[in-house]
Amino acid sequence: MKIASWNVNSLKVRLPQLTQWLADTQPDVVALQETKLEDAKFPVDELAAAGYRVAYSGQKTYNGVAILARDGVHHGFGDIVTDIPGLDDPQRRILAATIGGLRVVDLYVVNGKAVGDEKYAYKLDWLARVREFLARELERHPNLVVLGDFNICPDDRDVYDPVAWGEDILCSPPERAALKAITDLGLHDSFRLFQPEPGHYSWWDYRQAAFRRNMGLRIDLILIGEALKSAATAAAIDREPRRWERPSDHTPVTLDLDI
Repeated sequence: MKIASWNVNSLKVRLPQLTQWLADTQPDVVALQETKLEDAKFPVDELAAAGYRVAYSGQKTYNGVAILARDGVHHGFGDIVTDIPGLDDPQRRILAATIGGLRVVDLYVVNGKAVGDEKYAYKLDWLARVREFLARELERHPNLVVLGDFNICPDDRDVYDPVAWGEDILCSPPERAALKAITDLGLHDSFRLFQPEPGHYSWWDYRQAAFRRNMGLRIDLILIGEALKSAATAAAIDREPRRWERPSDHTPVTLDLDI
């Protein structure tokens, strides 16, 4: 089973790229972030034609998450969650569903804007609430996959210039500690199971020829529970869609599971 995550940065704009990538890659489960579409405008028919069923939670202009499941592995989305109990947030950033034997949690983590900003404080609180939710999910669903745009570089290997970024937003110690508190629940960063070296990124700014110069960050993650660790056979960052016309600033990340 191939699982993927991709911040498409507007599904309306990037639908052709998404359907092309689905045809080329044939992933079984795909989590999307920043769909930026109201639910009534979600391209259900187009994705059905591509061979995928969908669950989605969106809003106009901002945020939005979705999970796609290929027809061959789709047995219905079970126990869908779009809001965490106790987290009063109109922003559509969380979507959980059971697909086959997997519990999939799609996250579009708050950016935070800048260290010290009120949005930064909200980010840290949001992550703490998400950790509580994931702790409960892991108790109920050992085969847990938590994936998405985390808007946090786990460590300095995930930043093209750790000195320049220093302790700025996406790299600050409190953000990294919040992410570590999540992985300490018993979740593994699947990419690092296979690739320990620095220099691998999933996001590049549109400016300064950042992609060509590989001035990137690795902020798109696929975390898996201990029960799935032995089933993981490969993890990758697919840079090809970032080379396409009108690309998202993120590129897909993938995980292969032998299940």
